[in-house]
Amino acid sequence: MSSKLNIKYWLLLVPTLLMALMGFSNPASAVPSFARQTGQNCVACHAGGQFPELTPYGRLFKLTGYTIGQRALPLAAMAVLTANKVKVNDPTLGKTQDGSPIFNTASLFIAGKITDKVGGFVQITYNNYDSQDAETGNWSGHTGSDNLDLRYADRLINANQDLIYGLTLHNNPGVQDVWNSTPAWGYGVVPGSTGAGNGATPILDGGGPGLGQQVAGIGAYAYWNKMVYAELTGYRTGDGVFSFMTQGNGGQVNIQGTNPYARLALTHEWGPHNVMVGLSYLDVRPYSDTTSHSGPTDHYRDNGIDFQYQYLLDPYTVTATVTRIHENIDYGLGAPSATVNSLRAKTSFIYQAKYGATLSYFNLTNTLGAESKGWTPEVFWTPVQNVRLGMQYTMFNKNEGVIDPRDPTGTLALKASDSNTLFFYVWGAY
Repeated sequence: MSSKLNIKYWLLLVPTLLMALMGFSNPASAVPSFARQTGQNCVACHAGGQFPELTPYGRLFKLTGYTIGQRALPLAAMAVLTANKVKVNDPTLGKTQDGSPIFNTASLFIAGKITDKVGGFVQITYNNYDSQDAETGNWSGHTGSDNLDLRYADRLINANQDLIYGLTLHNNPGVQDVWNSTPAWGYGVVPGSTGAGNGATPILDGGGPGLGQQVAGIGAYAYWNKMVYAELTGYRTGDGVFSFMTQGNGGQVNIQGTNPYARLALTHEWGPHNVMVGLSYLDVRPYSDTTSHSGPTDHYRDNGIDFQYQYLLDPYTVTATVTRIHENIDYGLGAPSATVNSLRAKTSFIYQAKYGATLSYFNLTNTLGAESKGWTPEVFWTPVQNVRLGMQYTMFNKNEGVIDPRDPTGTLALKASDSNTLFFYVWGAY
């Protein structure tokens, strides 16, 4: 394949996908299975109909255990086709960087209402470019557990109060959250997108030993009068009875005992506006040898503060988020302590639930020697509610630790702008 983006493939690929998915589309209800269950259009739960940004109704649906509506077929699927063009690409990575269109990932969802108080979703994902053979350069696909969130919830509502409370069993810190300022749902959510380059990130931002889909979390939460949200969750190694939550992920990360996570958020809604200010804290001790169940442990402590504002009034939708996470790390094998910080901000604008644009900013600083900073503008189009086409361009002001693939010595670092990346995607679900 040419190193330039091969347009003719997209001219064939995009119309074919659109026609296939339009044949399954239903303007009266949305996809995937949650929309069939509630009988609502995508815009009811998702701001401007764009996954994964939730509206107040979408947050209510999740907090009440995914139980609103009547039981329906609990199966859904999504697939993502992408083309990733890096300014100075590594030729050994082939199609993943040279702009060639590829089938990136596909997911199967088992999701919906189980009883009037129990529901959830289980995601199983196939990654078509999971690993690369060092000798042949050929890529291999792999299937494994992805995000999972099972809930029990109840609601006490009368003229004086509205209290939602429940329990959550999940496998990725942050996936249980209902606000788009959480890294799990707010930043770099399109499968295969650049994210934030080579910079180190806190555990709550997907960094460290990588707890996502690797641990088991059991938490309790309450939401009072649409004003105060509080949650306390404990995370432990996802083995034994919890091993189904980490299947296919190369072995769970082993952490010592039960590790606490706390979340507090204040919210307010008025007219078409809603706002949230939140705090989060995670204290986790993974074993220094994460494949072991004993020995020294590292100690990670994450403190986060986040903000979200939404304006939802047809035909316009605006969502703005800011997230700041500070992490302290003490290593069990005697390495110097470290700090990791992530600052992310994002604004999205959607018109008529079809045409949208976002602007994201990231700034990752730390004492580990791999920092990253830059911007990602994006434009997208949703011709039907279960198909989304988008284009992103990530511009790096800093991206440390990336080696120039043209350097035969393997020691020369690229300048930041050489990592700039143009990214196309077609995201379909049913």
